[in-house]
Amino acid sequence: MRSIKRIIKIHELDGYKIYCQFNNGESRVIDFEEVFRKWDIKEGDLEYKLTQSLDEFQKVDLEEGTFVWKNNVIYNYDLDPIVMYEMSEMDESRNIEIGMMIKRARKDLGLTQEELAKRSGTSKHYISKIENSKSGIELSTLTRIIEGGLGKRLEIKIV
Repeated sequence: MRSIKRIIKIHELDGYKIYCQFNNGESRVIDFEEVFRKWDIKEGDLEYKLTQSLDEFQKVDLEEGTFVWKNNVIYNYDLDPIVMYEMSEMDESRNIEIGMMIKRARKDLGLTQEELAKRSGTSKHYISKIENSKSGIELSTLTRIIEGGLGKRLEIKIV
């Protein structure tokens, strides 16, 4: 069963762009100028007032996993988080390229995926999936790959 996408945090607002995080851990950006253009918003549409006032648009908030506007322009207007996810793009500025970091370190050490897998107690197939961002990774597995497989020290910082 697929998990239902929900928005859990608004990172920042930049004009009509909302940078946010979904409950799957992805940080994404939604460009509402583009959304409103795709929806062909015209005078008389509920969203039209948001297109006319950046100040009112930026009064966006989160409620029950989606964006809501509770202001004088539109009261209790909310958007489907699944639609918002589908209309968003990855926020590359917040994307952590763990797979690319592992691949680079592996190649710098002259190791094949098979050698790294053997050293870290996993499979070549799994190493390939991680390096190509096709799989998530648990912290314990990441530690095994970095410290056991690559012989490096894993350091995580929260900034």
